[in-house]
Amino acid sequence: MPDIKVLSKEISELIAAGEVIERPASVIKELVENSIDSGARHITVEIKNGGTTYMRVTDDGCGMSFDDVPTAFLRHATSKINTAVDLDNISTLGFRGEALASVAAVSRVEVMTKQHDETYGTVYKIEGSTETFHEKSGCPDGTTIMIRDLFYNVPARRKFMKKDVTEANAVSNIIQKITLSHPEISFRMIRDNRTEFTSAGDGELYSSIYAVYGRDFARDLIEADYTYSGIRVWGYVVKPLYSRPNRAFQNFFVNGRYVRSKVCSAALENGYSNLIMTGKYPACVLMVELPPSAMDVNIHPAKAEIRFTDERKVSDAIFFAVKNAMVNNGLIYEFQLRQHDDWNKPVPEETVIEQQEFMFTPVNEIPAKEEQISAPPVRTAPLTDENDDTPPETVGIQASEKYSSQPYVQPAAPLNVSVPPVLHREENTVPDLMQQEEKNSPPPEEKPAPPAPIEGFSYISTDSFTDSRPSPDIRTPEKEPESEWTSRPKIRVIGEAFGLYIIAELGEDTLIMIDKHAAHERILFEKLRSRNCRQYSQMLIQQVKVLLTADEASALQNNTELLADLGFTFDFSESPCVTATAVPTFITDLDMEDIIQEIAENLSMSLGQPNSHRLDDILHDVACKSAIKANDKNTVEEMQALAEQVYFDERIRHCPHGRPVMFTVKKNNIAHQFKRT
Repeated sequence: MPDIKVLSKEISELIAAGEVIERPASVIKELVENSIDSGARHITVEIKNGGTTYMRVTDDGCGMSFDDVPTAFLRHATSKINTAVDLDNISTLGFRGEALASVAAVSRVEVMTKQHDETYGTVYKIEGSTETFHEKSGCPDGTTIMIRDLFYNVPARRKFMKKDVTEANAVSNIIQKITLSHPEISFRMIRDNRTEFTSAGDGELYSSIYAVYGRDFARDLIEADYTYSGIRVWGYVVKPLYSRPNRAFQNFFVNGRYVRSKVCSAALENGYSNLIMTGKYPACVLMVELPPSAMDVNIHPAKAEIRFTDERKVSDAIFFAVKNAMVNNGLIYEFQLRQHDDWNKPVPEETVIEQQEFMFTPVNEIPAKEEQISAPPVRTAPLTDENDDTPPETVGIQASEKYSSQPYVQPAAPLNVSVPPVLHREENTVPDLMQQEEKNSPPPEEKPAPPAPIEGFSYISTDSFTDSRPSPDIRTPEKEPESEWTSRPKIRVIGEAFGLYIIAELGEDTLIMIDKHAAHERILFEKLRSRNCRQYSQMLIQQVKVLLTADEASALQNNTELLADLGFTFDFSESPCVTATAVPTFITDLDMEDIIQEIAENLSMSLGQPNSHRLDDILHDVACKSAIKANDKNTVEEMQALAEQVYFDERIRHCPHGRPVMFTVKKNNIAHQFKRT
């Protein structure tokens, strides 16, 4: 066996440097963290050739004295820890005293530093851990560190460096994270003599996000702020519709330090459960503030990972912060009207045909049969002034001869139907639309009594939302003291487009478009997830018998109470054949055998004890197959009830698969498209 000997100082320092310094981005991270700890308010980072040949970090912090500069480059030299007790209360970023020593071991370093109360500063040079120059000199307050020729004395490491653009991107990425974590500091990033971004340093997190990621990203964020068990989580999360294809934009900062944490990422994604599409991931910039003793930041050489004393509390705090942000925001999306590049070019004839053939169906045509009606004579009249409230006697449409067979349809009169908060309907309670047009007298002021509910469109109670986590108070907007129904804006369904999208007016300046399948799917999903479907359970005259595997039959039998809450009851007397004796009323027209097999398979995969995600998958499938489909014929009352529930129920903003169910279009945006503004 070879003799055991102690490594020389040069070799040991190179090995230690390799644990901290992996690439130029590692150097920049360590130096910028030291600048932040020095109390700097302005920090400039400059790199050339990806940082392999030149890096510079300049700050206006406290600086170092002439005697302290050489000491700062010794290993484990620090001003932030004195006793072992300090390790349990770390509140600074750089604390182990390895940054400068590691950088100096593998590069050529030059330092210019000056304290505010000193007349002269210090210039210090060190190469490969060997001091080469140490003199007093004139220089500005603060510290400037220049690093040249990284890994010049470790050719093996230099050989594995990536392309300059890749290394530069890594440096830019780490500066972006640090900029987000310290909005009170103004950062400037210079890359190959070009300023990449500059933050304001005004203390506003939103300003830093805007500077780093741009206007489009910042526009799609909603604010989050929540405190749970002494842990505060605040910042911004992205609206579910604008989720990203990967996790690259998930930014978590614990006590001002950027960290990679599976706990935080999982909690964030759980908060978006049933709100985003498969394959999409939420983005965020979240600050987690907790006592220093509740975490360990010393488990990774580069301090990129962290360990929490109580992971469950941190996970719950992030989860509830996200849920609270969603509830308070409402998640009503405004339709983005963009001007086409070629808007002034003539439209091809085929396009005109398609546009006219697929106009939305007016309300008074919905119950009518599709018949060929001879067109009346086409009448024309000049357009009236938009400020004139007097309706024109006749407004005609000048159509080509090719469309002379299409009838001119008088626009439908407004629906003067008052719909109560819980949608109900009895026979003959809603007057015929043509009769309503003929009536000139105003509707009675008294509010009609609520009749029986419409199948599949009744409101669901807001207290039916359930989750496997503990449920602290989620702050919701306070309601006005006046009646909730009288304070609501009026919604009037005016038609249906392409057999799928409900078109409705909201008040006097907003148009609503609703995907009726996605909306109804979400309503049924929430109804099923409330575990309150026993009231919708209906006994089957022709019971459905399904042959299952022994595991699937056992899984159903072990979850009898769960299935009963969902509206299903089974007879297991002929196992492994099971017989469905009752099912929810809203799925009686579907293929029961297929649905039962799917439920049994999902339950068996969870070994008879379904977790929340597995159960949600089951409910997704049932709700999707039970919901209204495209081109299904629906009455005006049904669409009115659906529109009311979708707009006023804050849970119905996305289908269970993450697609949005509703968009709004403002009147002034439409006017802008028509060049009226």
